[in-house]
Amino acid sequence: MSLERTLTVRVERISRQTPEILAFELAHPWGRPLPAYEAGAHIDVHMPGGFSRQYSLARAPAASNAGTYVIGVKREAGSRGGSASMHERVREGDLLPISAPRNTFPLREEATHHLLLAGGIGMTPLLAMAQALAARGAAFTLCVFARSEEHLAFADALRDPALAPHLRLHLDQGGLGDASQRIDLRALLAERAPGTHLYVCGPGGFMQAVRDASTHWPEDALHAEYFAAPTDANTTTGLPFTLKLAQRGITVPVAADQTAVDALHEVGIDIPVSCQQGLCGTCVVEGDGEGAEHRDFCLTGSERRHKVALCCSRAKGLELVLQL
Repeated sequence: MSLERTLTVRVERISRQTPEILAFELAHPWGRPLPAYEAGAHIDVHMPGGFSRQYSLARAPAASNAGTYVIGVKREAGSRGGSASMHERVREGDLLPISAPRNTFPLREEATHHLLLAGGIGMTPLLAMAQALAARGAAFTLCVFARSEEHLAFADALRDPALAPHLRLHLDQGGLGDASQRIDLRALLAERAPGTHLYVCGPGGFMQAVRDASTHWPEDALHAEYFAAPTDANTTTGLPFTLKLAQRGITVPVAADQTAVDALHEVGIDIPVSCQQGLCGTCVVEGDGEGAEHRDFCLTGSERRHKVALCCSRAKGLELVLQL
């Protein structure tokens, strides 16, 4: 697997947010500022046990303390090792390798109103977005869905007076008085005001519910950050095809049970990858998007016309042209 440039950070502080979620504050080991980022960005964290996972930065850059990063990690019952490693093996003072931030889930400058829907730990990128939007005086609504007040991560940040006028809180088990009114997704998304863009992040069931309620929204106005590819997604197999590398003037065959990334690696062409599910955008390259069978969850409809996520996408026909 190829990796982008890595940085080493120190775990400055670990704080419990809910019974299942820990927040990790990461700092430069020598106190220097970390690379800049925009709200919606994420980092790869390489943790004990050889695991690598993507985590959204949960604080707006302007709210960052001396250039530190904050991530939230939920201890998943069905963890493949990543969240367990972070919860059980990482301690304050430890050094961790991370990637530089990258952003496949940015705020859209053309939007006149931003509707942010956060389910559980999916609040992390949307909290950063809300803070950034509040700082610039933009129009937005932040809808947070959680099981109960006890399961509400980053509750202190949500109490910021700058966010209060924009916050709607849905708690399945009630609490917090009037703020706990249930939010009807279908009613919320029934009509789209002109210029409104929708951003959503959360567990699979929540994401599907939002997708079902927003099928009439324009594709380029709906932006999603997934924790994992939907269970019905096929990101690996398909028909064999050929990659045509326009800049090199060569072709590379891709077998039915092979990804484009693997085929390129076999001939010595290095394509950085990370999640390998089409979620993080690490493997996105310029190419004939019109000729691709897109299976990613990180590109917008307009981006798909000229970009391809190579870890999962395939050719519609016999050949896919890439600017490589």
